[in-house]
Amino acid sequence: MNITIVGTGRAGTSFAVALRRAGHDVQLRHHGDLASFGRTSLIVLCVPDDAIAGVAAALPTGDYVVAHVAGSRALDVLCPHRRVASFHPLMALPSGAQGAERLVGATYCVSGDDMIMEVVASLRGRVITIRDDQRAAYHAAAVVASNHLVALMGQVQNLAELVGLTLEDFLPLAEQSLADVAARGPHDALTGPASRGDMTTIDAHLAALPESERSTYVALANAAFELTERRRAQTPA
Repeated sequence: MNITIVGTGRAGTSFAVALRRAGHDVQLRHHGDLASFGRTSLIVLCVPDDAIAGVAAALPTGDYVVAHVAGSRALDVLCPHRRVASFHPLMALPSGAQGAERLVGATYCVSGDDMIMEVVASLRGRVITIRDDQRAAYHAAAVVASNHLVALMGQVQNLAELVGLTLEDFLPLAEQSLADVAARGPHDALTGPASRGDMTTIDAHLAALPESERSTYVALANAAFELTERRRAQTPA
C-alpha cells in the first residue's frame, strides 16, 4: 500500500519504520509539506492532537483515506475529507526505533474506513473499538496507565533520594506489583497500609514527606482506600 505519513516526530517516525517493515511503500513528510500526494492510498496524520483539524483542512481532497493516530479525537477533526479513519496504538513510543518495534503486535483503537483494518492487520495488531462519546474516558485511561505511571515513578525517585537510595532500588518492587495486577487484578494485588486501614503508618509517612510530595501521596492513599472498600463490598459475607 502507498502510505504518506505527515509528521516527523516520534509517532511519525515510529509508524514510518514499522509500516515499511510490514511491506508498505511509505513517504514521511513534514506537516508543512502538503502540496501534492500523487498515488497515495492513505495519509496518516502523526501531528499533535490540537493540530489535526488544521492539518487535515490544509490537505488537498482526493480519493485517499485520511487517518489520525490520536486517542483523544474522533473522526470529525478530519473534515472535509470523505474517507476518514483513526487507529490509536495503546503503546508508548519513546523513540522512532523503539516505537517501531512496539507497534508490531500492539493493540489499536480503530474506527472509520475499512482500509485501516488492513493496515493494522499488516502490523499484526489487536483491534478494539469504542463509541465517539467514550474517547475522552478511553484516552484518560491510557494516560493514567502510561504517563501518570511514569510521573509516579518520578515521585518514587524523589523519595528514594531523600534517604540516599535510587529509583533502581525500588523498580523490582514496582515491577512485581504490576505483575501482581496482571495476574490477580487491582483488588487482590493491593497491599500496604491503606489496604490494612493502618492510619498510624500513613500519618508517619506524611510527617516524613516534604510538603511538595504530600498531595500526591494523599490522593493515591485515598484511591487505595477506595479500592480496599470496593474489595470488601465484593467479598461475600
